[in-house]
Amino acid sequence: MRTIAEINDKITRRSAVVWTVEEAKVRVAEVGTAQAAKEVDVITTGTFEPMESSGAIINLGHTDPPIKIRQCWMDGVPAYSGFGAVDLYLGATHVGESAEGEEVRERGGGHVIAELIAGKPVHLRALGQVTDCYPRASFETTITKDTINQFYLFNPRNLYQNFIVGVNGGDRPLYTYLGPLQPRLGNAVYSNPGAIAPLLNDPDLQLVGIGTRIFLGGGIGYVAWEGTQHFPLQKRLPNRTPIGPAATLALIGDAKQMDARWVRGCYFKSYGPSLMLGVGIPLPVLDEAAIAHCAVQDADLVAPIVDFSIPRRVRPTFGLVSYAQLKSGRIGIDGKTVRVAPLASIYLSRQVALELKHWIEAGKFYLTQPVAAIAGDRAFLPQNIWGSHLTMD
Repeated sequence: MRTIAEINDKITRRSAVVWTVEEAKVRVAEVGTAQAAKEVDVITTGTFEPMESSGAIINLGHTDPPIKIRQCWMDGVPAYSGFGAVDLYLGATHVGESAEGEEVRERGGGHVIAELIAGKPVHLRALGQVTDCYPRASFETTITKDTINQFYLFNPRNLYQNFIVGVNGGDRPLYTYLGPLQPRLGNAVYSNPGAIAPLLNDPDLQLVGIGTRIFLGGGIGYVAWEGTQHFPLQKRLPNRTPIGPAATLALIGDAKQMDARWVRGCYFKSYGPSLMLGVGIPLPVLDEAAIAHCAVQDADLVAPIVDFSIPRRVRPTFGLVSYAQLKSGRIGIDGKTVRVAPLASIYLSRQVALELKHWIEAGKFYLTQPVAAIAGDRAFLPQNIWGSHLTMD
C-alpha cells in the first residue's frame, strides 16, 4: 500500500495521518482492519519502564598533561575505563561508593546519567596509568553535558518484547528487579505495558530493524543491533505474540539531546539502582498486515507467572495470565486472589506514544528504512558451569 519514502513525503507536506497505538485499536474496532489501513500512515507506540541493561558512553577530552584513565568515579559511581584513554562507560546499575569505599546502593549510574541529561554538574575523580605519552597520574574536576565531548546512551538490552509476572510463594519477603515481592503470594508485579508496548505490535519485527529511528529518552535514537538475551524463538500464540520474554533490541542515541522527563534514575529496595527510560517506536503502515498486528488487545496477550522463591535459573510458574487480567489489578493464583501492579508507568508509556505522534505530525521526525533485519533465529543459551567445585548453600 505504501513505502517509507511515500510516508516521509507526506510528513514533509504535513499530511501524514498518525495515530497512537491506542487510537489505532479503537479505529480498527470501529471500521475494521482494511478500512483503517487505508486511513493511517504511521502508528506510534511507547513504553516508560526500568531498563537496567543501559548505560552511557562518555568522552571527557584530554587534560594537560594527558592522562590514561584506569579508574574513575562519577559522583562516587565507578565508570568503566578499560578502553580509550579518556573514554568511559557508565552502567545504569553500577552502585555508588562512599568516601570510605563502602557501597551506596540507593544511588547508581542511572542517577548520574539522568543528572547529566538534566544539565546538572557531576563530580569526577580519575586515576591514571602513567606512561610516556600519558604522564598525569590523577585529576578531579566537575563536568556537565556541555563540557564533555561525546555523551550518548548505548543500551545493550532494552524493549523486551514480553516479560514475566513475578510472585513469591515463599515465607519471607524477596527484593528483586521487579521490586519487593511479598511472601505467600502477597502481591504480583509485571513490567511490560502490554498492548501499547512497541514490540508486541510488531511481533515478528517486520517493521523494526537495524537503523530504525526511534524516540529514545526524549531525543532521537536508533536501533543498533539485536539486544542481549534476544530470543525470537520463544513459543508464540496464533497471533504471533510470545508467551514470555522474547525479542530485545540494543539502542543508541545522543544523550545531549535527551529530556530529563524521559530519563530517570531509580532504586529498587535491597536490590539496587536502575534507569527508567521512555522509548517509542513508529510503525509504518505499509500494508494491511501492519495494522492487523497493531489491533491486538490486552486480552490477546499473555505472560507467565513466575515464583521467585525458588532460587534457580528456571523457576516454577503458575501458568499464563492475560494482560487484561493483570491490568484489572487482581489475578487468581491457586484459588487465591492476588493484587497486582505494573512496574512500567502506563500513563507515561501513553505519553511517549503521544509525544512521538506530535513530532511526526509537526515534521520533526522522519521514518527510516532499516538497513538489515533483526535476527529471527537466535536460540537462548544458558551458562552451565561444568566441573565447578562451587555449590550453593
